[in-house]
Formats: sequence, C-alpha cells, structure tokens
Amino acid sequence: MTAGIAAPAPNATDGAGRQVRAGGGFRPDIEGLRAIAIGLVLVYHAGVRFVPGGFVGVDVFFVISGFLITGLLVRELQQTGRVSLARFYARRAKRLLPATAVVLAFTALVVWLALPVTQRAVFGGDIAASALYVINWRLAARSVDYLAEGISASPVQHFWSLAVEEQFYIIWPLAIVAVAWWSRRRGVSLGKALLGALIAIATTSFVCSMVMTARSPELAFFVTPTRLWELAVGAAVALALSRGPQISKRLGTPLLISGLLTIAGCGVLIDASNSWPGHLALVPTLATAALILGGYAAPAGQLTRLLGSKPLVWIGGLSYSLYLWHWPVLVLGSALWGELGAKRGLLVVAVSFVPAWLSHRYVENPIRFSSRVSRSNTLALQLAAICTVVGVAAGAVVAAPSVLASRAAGASGNAAGARAITAANSAELWQVDQVGWLTPDPLAAVDDVPVIYEDGCQNAPDSIVLCEYGDPDGERVVALVGDSKAAQWQSALDIIAQRQGWRLITVLKSSCAFADGAMLRQEVLYRDCVTWNADAVRYLLELRPDVILTNQGGSKALRDPTDPSSDNDTKYMVDGLASRWHDLVDAGLDIVVIAGNPGPSFEVYECVAQRPTELSSCSFDAEQLVADVQRAAVARVPQVKVLDMNDLICPADKCPAVIGNVLLYRQGSHLTRTYIDSMTSPLEERLRGVQPDLFP
Repeated sequence: MTAGIAAPAPNATDGAGRQVRAGGGFRPDIEGLRAIAIGLVLVYHAGVRFVPGGFVGVDVFFVISGFLITGLLVRELQQTGRVSLARFYARRAKRLLPATAVVLAFTALVVWLALPVTQRAVFGGDIAASALYVINWRLAARSVDYLAEGISASPVQHFWSLAVEEQFYIIWPLAIVAVAWWSRRRGVSLGKALLGALIAIATTSFVCSMVMTARSPELAFFVTPTRLWELAVGAAVALALSRGPQISKRLGTPLLISGLLTIAGCGVLIDASNSWPGHLALVPTLATAALILGGYAAPAGQLTRLLGSKPLVWIGGLSYSLYLWHWPVLVLGSALWGELGAKRGLLVVAVSFVPAWLSHRYVENPIRFSSRVSRSNTLALQLAAICTVVGVAAGAVVAAPSVLASRAAGASGNAAGARAITAANSAELWQVDQVGWLTPDPLAAVDDVPVIYEDGCQNAPDSIVLCEYGDPDGERVVALVGDSKAAQWQSALDIIAQRQGWRLITVLKSSCAFADGAMLRQEVLYRDCVTWNADAVRYLLELRPDVILTNQGGSKALRDPTDPSSDNDTKYMVDGLASRWHDLVDAGLDIVVIAGNPGPSFEVYECVAQRPTELSSCSFDAEQLVADVQRAAVARVPQVKVLDMNDLICPADKCPAVIGNVLLYRQGSHLTRTYIDSMTSPLEERLRGVQPDLFP
C-alpha cells in the first residue's frame, strides 16, 4: 500500500514560514504538522518495519489540505463577497505544476535508463496521467486488473493522492461559488449553507468508502469518491474556525496531545493488512481535526513551540517538493541495487532531500513569488499549460516504442511455435541464443492474451461471469473452469469447439483455483474466491456439461479456510482439489484436468527483451509443481483424467523462452496466446484421446 501528501496551499505565513491564523495567532503550526505527516510517509516508503502504518500520512494531509483550501476561499468570500476562480486556479497552477514537470521529466529518464523496457508503455502512460492529475483512476483500474499484476510499482505511484486533491481543488471552489449564490438568493446563512454542503459531501463519500472498501479495497484506496470525506473534515474545521474560537482553552492542550499521540499510534499499530480507507481511516482523520482545533485553542506551551520549531517548519515547507522527489529516487535506488532494506531505504530518502531542496529553491519559489507571474492570471495559466504538456510529452516519449511494437504484434505471420518441436531438436531448443525474428514482440507480450479479457470474462467479482464461445448451436457443451491458467487455453479451445460443433462456456476467476477450501491472494484471505467456487459448482450441476476442463496456477491452500495465518501448503490444495472433483464426479460429471505448465521465477519476456542474442540465459528448470499437485489429487479421484501438454512447452529438462520463433511466456507462468494457438492441433488430438465421447 502506498501513500501521498497534499500539496501546500497558498496561505499567509510569518517570516519563519509559520501558518498565520485568522486573528493573528500561530497555533497550530501547519508546517510542523506537515513535517510529522511527511515523516510518517517517508519512513514507511523507506521500509522501516516499526512504522507499518506510515501510509496514514495521506489521511493527515487530506485533512490539512481541505482545511487550508477552504480557509483561503472562505476568507476571500467574507472579505470581498466573491471568489475569483481564475486567481485561485492560477495560484494553484504556479505553485504545483513547474516542480511537477521537472520531476516527471526526471522520472521519464529513470524509466528509460533503469527500468525494464517491457514496462515503458505502462509507466509512460502513468507519467502522462500524472501530468493530467488522473493517475489515481489509472492505478485504481490497474489494481483490479489481473493482467497488471506483473507490473512493478509505478515510479509515479505517489502522484495518486495529489490527483485526488487536484480534483477536489477543481470541484470544491465551484461548489463554494454555487452555494454562496444559492444562499444569497434564499437568504440563508452562508456558513450554514456551506456546512450543509459539506455534510452532504462527507456523508455520501464516507458511505461510498465503506461500501467500496468492503467490496474492493484495492480499488477503494485510489479513487476520489472514497477520499472526499477526509478533505471535507478539514474543510469543516476551517468553517468552524472562521467563526472565531469555538474550543475552550482548557480543551485545547488535551486535543492537541491526543491528536498527536493518535496519529503516531496509527503509524505504529496499523499496517497494510487493514483494508483502507474504511472505518479505520476515521482514526487518523479525526485525530488530525482534533489536533488542528486543539492547537488553535491551546495556550502557548512546549508542544506548540515544538510544532513551530525551525527544523519542523523547514521540513514542512519542503514537504511538497520532498514528496515529489523521494519516490522516483527510491525507485531508481531499487533499480540499481535491488531490494533496499530499511537502512539503505532511509539513506536513499535522505539523498532525495538534495533534489527536493534544489527544486524548491530554484524552481518552485522563483515562479511562485515572481511578481510578473503573480500579476497575470493568464500568464500563470499559460505556464501551467506548458508544464502539463511537458509532463504528457515525457510520458509519450517513453511509451511510444512499446505502443508501436504492440500495434505491430503478430505482423511476422506464420510462426511455427510448438510445430517446430521434433524428436531430434527437443533437447536442444533451450540452447538457442538468437532467432531471426520473434512473435509476439516482448514489448507487447502482456497484450498477447485470449479475447476473454477484452470480453470481461476473467476478472469476475464474487459471483460467476459466464461467456460462450465455439458453436452457439452445438449440442455438446464443454465448460472451461478455473483461474487464468485455465483461461489461457480458451483461444485454442475456441478453434477446436468451432471445428467440432461444441458450445464452449467459460467459468473463470483470476487467481482463484476451482477447489474446495480457501486461498491467499497478495497475503490476504481471498474471500471472493470461496463465494465464486460455491456459485460455480451450483451452476455446473445445473448445466451438466459433457465435460469440465479445469486448470489452476495456485499450488497451495490454507489448512483453516477462515484463518489466513494458518498453514498454507500444497497438501491442502491437494485436499481441496480432490474434494471438489469428488463431489462433481459423484454427480455424474466428467472432469479433465489440463496439467499446469512449469513457470519461471522471473519474467521471461523481460529477459528476452533485454537479451535478444542470449536467449538461452532466459531458460529455466522444468519443475512442474502445480502439475504434481494435480496428479496427487487425481490419485484420490481416479475418474478424473489428465491432459498433459507440457512436453510441447518444456520439451527437455530446461524450458526455452522461444520455440519456433514464438515467445512462450507473457507474465509469470502464463503462456502467450500465439504459442497456445500453435498447440491447437495436438491439443485437439490429446483431448480426443482422454475424452473420445466429445468427438463424432
């Protein structure tokens, strides 16, 4: 899980950079609070284990951002009777976008020089989306896309929270203008009208957050609707303080202390296993609100002086630039040295202070405080447009070669693939170092997938999604059931089904073995898989297909389906498969298991892209762990038949990366559609051998 920060808003400060409260006070010092929040985020991203909840820094910054922006807009409305949207957006643009453009250009260079060439298309798109402040939606879509699981952390992943805030900065000023107009026409107090609008926004957003976090926490983490309530809490604090002191001085210090302790406690006690955001996000959010309210009411003391100390004020003032730079620097460090660990991670974070300070000193401040830019909203917005174009262009330059390769994929035509295997060459194929041409292009390998992904047939939620291929009028019915390793055979089976006049119905779910019991997914109990399995069994018993073809990628299951900390072992997967198959066989259904193919411990397509003249270095030992688990389960349910294609995938003790000018692997142990299609004829022949009743 990752976290981001709020960009500092334009606000009144004294000579030391401390936040000025309406009325002249300095409590709390917002820069000091920013420093604490950025500290949580930095140590979390550096990999410091005793701060597993450092991602709560994003919640702290959301509250601060809502507080500052609302205070700024309400003060302008109170003083002038109107809000200048042009001036507001111009201030935001000149504050944020120049530094953003520099960081995105640097990140594009990191992607081009240090990261795998196969991920340039994805990361180039991420850079462009960051420049447009929509990266949170792109990351949200990727978080629930099974095909994206092989993609490493984006070098601009930290921009997601800035995107949420910028979207808030677009919506909220417009809402304030609309509410102010409505309140004047209806004779309603502006404060009450704004508070009503905030309550409506916060309530709707919080309900959305609860529902989405329960159903899809990966998606809920990034999207804007689940986060608006946190910004609204900060906005509500600003509205409360705009009416003058509302908190007794006696309550100020307890609120201040409890807020700081709670935020610190969240960083230590919460970890990434907690679904976020949801009801738990109330804790750091309300703690930040309490801290701000308490700080404004508390008399001067050691704690307020600590928040206003020069080191914290300096770090808080640098927080936006520091946050922009620290993550791409960490990504670069990981590319150069591998897993960093906490000590090296902290060292790399410390190094990121250098470009952060340089950017702050020579990019942000000169433009932010330029009298020429400040006098002209038009000039500021033109500068913003130029900076945005720079960021989009940087991403486009990175992505272009891979995008072109993807469009040209398959242009090489009739590659032999599995047809190139003979008894004479089977033991030597892994030793081939170079081929004249290759399909699919390694840069486009992740797109060489069955049509079921485009059709939405693979990434089912907790309930089943059915898709039909082959001959729609066919009398015989074949059900393809399982996870993505079953799904990879769909394209070849579709061809066979059309030839033989079968209806091919897919019942598929990503990362979910068709087995009794429970599995982990990303170290979390995969509850949706259990529900999907139950629905799939009920459907198959009603459908009663002529045969069920199944396969899975997982080799382990939990001993206790309700306890994710229980033993996770292959013997429990054997139990789960045997139990599932036994129930279906007893119901009179035929089952054929497609043996799981060997898988590498690295990304083969990345290796081929980087070593096109050393293909033998991309081969790997032909271990068949999943197939062994399946055979152990078949031994308990001998009515189940095994269809083994692995001699055409790994024809020797080592598995080659390329056979017959075809790249075999796209992500992990998944086979490319091109190579699967090259096995269509032998697949049909072997299926006839194990299930002759399917054939006329």
